[in-house]
Amino acid sequence: MKTNKITALYCRISREDELIQESSSIETQKAYLSRYANSNKFYNIKYYIDDGYSGSNFDRPGFMELKKDIENQLVSAVITKDLSRLGRDYLTTGYYIEHYFPVNIMLDI
Repeated sequence: MKTNKITALYCRISREDELIQESSSIETQKAYLSRYANSNKFYNIKYYIDDGYSGSNFDRPGFMELKKDIENQLVSAVITKDLSRLGRDYLTTGYYIEHYFPVNIMLDI
């Protein structure tokens, strides 16, 4: 996808996640997302990272910065390793996936 807008690569891990799955580390997520973005022609990537933050709420610095950039119309796509990285509250995560992102992110295709 060719655009001047940001492709947002969102990474999150909590301390509880770190104890359970080493494969979800921030560095692992960044490498995975970078490979995915490049192989699918998503350019102008920017990482939004919440290291050590629970997914049970969305009041996280990286996520708040992502929302600010979306609301300023700087973001063309949001990519995360899996939905649990976005959030653990399934109702709120669903709101972002089904309503917030589609309404606020306009793709330049």
